[in-house]
Amino acid sequence: MSATLILGGHLIDPTARIDRPMDLLLRDGKVAEVAAPGRLKPPPGVEVIHAQGLTVAPGLIDMHVHLREPGQGYKETIATGTAAAAAGGFTSVAAMPNTVPTNDSPEITRWMQSPDRRACVRVFPIGAATRALKGEVLNDFKALKAAGVVAVTDDGHPILHDNIMREVLIQATRNGLPVIQHAEDTRITGGCSMNLGPTAFRMGLRGMPPEAEFSLVERDIRLVTQISREVSAHRIPHLHVAHTSTAQAVAAVRQARRNGLRVTCEVAPHHFLLTEEHVAAYDTNAKMNPPLRSPADRDAMIEGILDGSVDAIATDHAPHASHEKEVEFERAPNGITGLETALGLCLRWLHREWKLPLSRVLSLLSAQPAALLSLKGRGTLTAGSHADVLLFDPKAEWTFHAAESKSKSRNTPFDGFTMQGKVHRTISEGRTVYPSQPGA
Repeated sequence: MSATLILGGHLIDPTARIDRPMDLLLRDGKVAEVAAPGRLKPPPGVEVIHAQGLTVAPGLIDMHVHLREPGQGYKETIATGTAAAAAGGFTSVAAMPNTVPTNDSPEITRWMQSPDRRACVRVFPIGAATRALKGEVLNDFKALKAAGVVAVTDDGHPILHDNIMREVLIQATRNGLPVIQHAEDTRITGGCSMNLGPTAFRMGLRGMPPEAEFSLVERDIRLVTQISREVSAHRIPHLHVAHTSTAQAVAAVRQARRNGLRVTCEVAPHHFLLTEEHVAAYDTNAKMNPPLRSPADRDAMIEGILDGSVDAIATDHAPHASHEKEVEFERAPNGITGLETALGLCLRWLHREWKLPLSRVLSLLSAQPAALLSLKGRGTLTAGSHADVLLFDPKAEWTFHAAESKSKSRNTPFDGFTMQGKVHRTISEGRTVYPSQPGA
């Protein structure tokens, strides 16, 4: 029997509404007991962690990562990607299906979860909504869910055709799965490499109009509205908008919820911190899709987080090899890494700068993603839940150096940024996974 006792820390568990000093006993991969300081006595042979000065919280959950396996292990592997996750305080990650081959079958889903992949945190695959992400023929959602899929999406590609998206929403709902939409009308973004605006004009680059995102969000909400009128209350679709980046898209989600629809969204740290101006030097490490937007859009992401319209912070961790990014801006692939910087950026800006309570920040990074993906026993430290625990110093400042990343790739615009909130230990299902050697 393995057991760990965490003493002297300040426990924040948004689900349990705990924000005070508490001690925590972990046994056999589960939370065995939570008690007031001094009430838990170390059983024989237990590992004791002294957490004075540290915040103890549920392990973080990233509902949007690209681990690149199968097929692109030169960018990232499940082993290296989850090592980066652990270093960033994440104990669960949901992996997108745009792999090579696409994760559109139970066999690939199971392959991703095999112990042979050497994942150090829990990987929850997200399955492709349509075969090979082509937006034409639906996959077998029932079989994918039985293999371990927690949602469906064609992320990296939108589902453009109304009839296909409607059927995806209906079939996913029948199987109890959320539909995650990459909201981009590619009919008007072809050949575009950044946001449409004065910066793109000055740089001589074709820009993606905000309409490419919010028009598809509005279309999807109309479909959810129609389907919801036709079915019983317990069959209402769950539409989740990935990597939301425009003010109009957040406004559409906000209004949909006011109308009683199950529509949710996520925002990535780069979209609430950076703007199109960060591309001005043709920096390919600031090239992503959706692109960095205008200051007004950036401010709308912050407002959506502060007023509760945004349901989760997700990184959209998208590693690329150096030789892929070290080309002309228009030829470079989209995407940045983000697993090791998310907590530090959120605490530095959302908490310290914009005064979002620490419990709210942690909820956006743990409890709320767990709820969106129905990950039972995660995102909380109540007795009986999985022993996924993050210990960090909320006051510590530190600098992120991409060269020291656990990821295989270094494509980040946050190299050299000052962060707040230093991860001291990450425990996944009772095992210390960061530092890789306890005490290091």
